[in-house]
Amino acid sequence: MRVDSSSGRAPSRPIVWLALIFLTTVWALNFIAGKIGLRYLPAMTLASIRVVLAGIFMLLLNPVCRRLPAFRQASTNGSTSHKSQVTIQDLWTFLYLGFLGVTVNQVCFTIGLRFTSVTHSAIIVGMGPIYALILAVLFRLESATLRKVLGMTISLVGVILLATARDSAQHSPTLLGDFITFIGSLGFAFYAVLGKRVAARYDALSMTTYNFLFGALFVLPIAIHRAIALGPHWLALPWPAWAAFIYMALFSSALAYLFYFWLLRYLEVTQLAAYNYLLPVSASLLGILLLGERGSWPELLGGALALAGVYFVESTRAA
Repeated sequence: MRVDSSSGRAPSRPIVWLALIFLTTVWALNFIAGKIGLRYLPAMTLASIRVVLAGIFMLLLNPVCRRLPAFRQASTNGSTSHKSQVTIQDLWTFLYLGFLGVTVNQVCFTIGLRFTSVTHSAIIVGMGPIYALILAVLFRLESATLRKVLGMTISLVGVILLATARDSAQHSPTLLGDFITFIGSLGFAFYAVLGKRVAARYDALSMTTYNFLFGALFVLPIAIHRAIALGPHWLALPWPAWAAFIYMALFSSALAYLFYFWLLRYLEVTQLAAYNYLLPVSASLLGILLLGERGSWPELLGGALALAGVYFVESTRAA
């Protein structure tokens, strides 16, 4: 693992590994929390209110985290590049990153999960390195080699097999869910690539707070409408629904994004995205153990091909 120290004093390797393990674990459990929440709430209700709650959590966490030594140190490292005042250009940056990385990603993830399985969703999200690589090539941050093209082709074949593996009765909703999930993952890939460009200018806490603030503002009218429509049914929601709400908003949104943007200052976009390899395996196992999901052999083969293509592309990167 190559850690970039140009954005201030780099954290030690064990700290980076612990942060990566935290991210992988939290996001793997997020698939389970989403499925549980969708048992009791409409997808758009869960998605919109989750984003708004995450924005509120970040506003509450910001002053608390500012007092912690780790965040004070992180905000002073490389302080010559950090902005002390927010400008109109900064607000534009926070607006489009919040829309792509928070609104598009989290809303599409939640709605997509309503129509597809944990395994399908995890594999599509796990192909994040491919999406990030394509965008990096388009933005001329990386070159397209033969190995990369072959890897992308293998992954594409796997996704096609995955998308067509279900029987005809389940095919349409699953395909719709896969497509919506893909749009959300693409939004996060844009967030990672565009966020890397400005990562050195902002500390992780400020960037995450502003991104979630703008992301929440985009869906606030929908969240208010959905909350009013649910009316007295809020009181009838069982504790698993509330637990899913809190987990998805606090852990997999606010805290996970905070760690992600902090890591983005020190790791390459595709290097950080490559740890999505672990998501399909861990999330699928959790789906089988906790939700009783089952996958067919064509689905497993498609998922294996998709992830093999990602590994084929990423295996040549500098370690």
